[in-house]
Amino acid sequence: MSVPKDWKVELILEEGRKKISVKFEKNIEWIQMIRNFIGVRWNSKMRCWIISDNEEHRKILGIPLTDHIQLYLDAGNDRIAKEVLKGLENLANYMRIRRYSETTIRSYIKALGVFYAYFPNKQIEEITNEDVAEFNRKYIMLKNLSASYQSQFINALKLLYQQEIKKKLEIDALIRPKKPFALPKVISEEEVAMIINSAVNIKHRTMLAMLYGTGLRRGELLNVRITDIDSKRMMIMVRNGKGARDRMVTLSPVILDMLREYYKKYKPKEYLFEGQYGGKYGERSIELVLKKAVEQAGIQKNINLHMLRHSYATHLMEAGTNLRFIQALLGHKSAKTTQIYTHVSSEALSKVVSPLDRLKLKK
Repeated sequence: MSVPKDWKVELILEEGRKKISVKFEKNIEWIQMIRNFIGVRWNSKMRCWIISDNEEHRKILGIPLTDHIQLYLDAGNDRIAKEVLKGLENLANYMRIRRYSETTIRSYIKALGVFYAYFPNKQIEEITNEDVAEFNRKYIMLKNLSASYQSQFINALKLLYQQEIKKKLEIDALIRPKKPFALPKVISEEEVAMIINSAVNIKHRTMLAMLYGTGLRRGELLNVRITDIDSKRMMIMVRNGKGARDRMVTLSPVILDMLREYYKKYKPKEYLFEGQYGGKYGERSIELVLKKAVEQAGIQKNINLHMLRHSYATHLMEAGTNLRFIQALLGHKSAKTTQIYTHVSSEALSKVVSPLDRLKLKK
């Protein structure tokens, strides 16, 4: 397949993910041609066609197969030495081979770019533990950046040094931040029902119901294909979830009924939930769906998509579901991750009797 020379093709970042943008004058033949790409969709705001970035699409569209890490770097890239940029690109290649998620690759490269822009005259092998300590003290701490960002930066630097130079940076000698213990935020079953019922159409209601009723992450939901729904076994296949692991989750009869109603009206072709012009439904779009439903429900809380997953797990825990089952449904590698929901189960906590109740106090 050869594409017309009049097509304007470029790499872009859309919602934090690397994509290919294609623009051309309105032409029925060209529109039919571009629809042959898998997962293609029209972005009305950017006025262009969006295609997933992969090796096959790059070859067809004539895009070099190098990784263009500049997309992930902040302003000030011109301060980073060329050899360092080459090292960061090698790191991105290595991470893709190891099947790191593109989100993790972007975060690592971005953090390292900020670090090397802070030391513009230094090569990779010239960095010392003292430099890292200075960056932590004078950049991360002064800007009041999070502990997770600090840990992520150290992890990225460690991986870079492991892959790029023989000299091993003494990462273990660096001071890591104490990891904060934050309880997951949850909402009540009544609030979940109000949000789902307030969604404006069956497509939006079904998406929100699936997020809560299966515990899927946002990306996992948007990756579900029509063929992943097994109505006979009442299961949903979740492919390539966090940690590149597949798993099965239960398909609720309520969700199945909603899916059937939704399918009759929208007739998706490949992905279960698709955008206006086909391809996967947008990550930002589903955030807006939730935001509007929360407003319509009259709920004043700041609710995000991941809170539906947290609420699903907590409500299962309160209903007496075995912790191991919840772990499998959520796709947690370790049971320790799942155990955090035992701390937020109001059902269990409400049964604890305060010692004050046993005192004989004056009325």
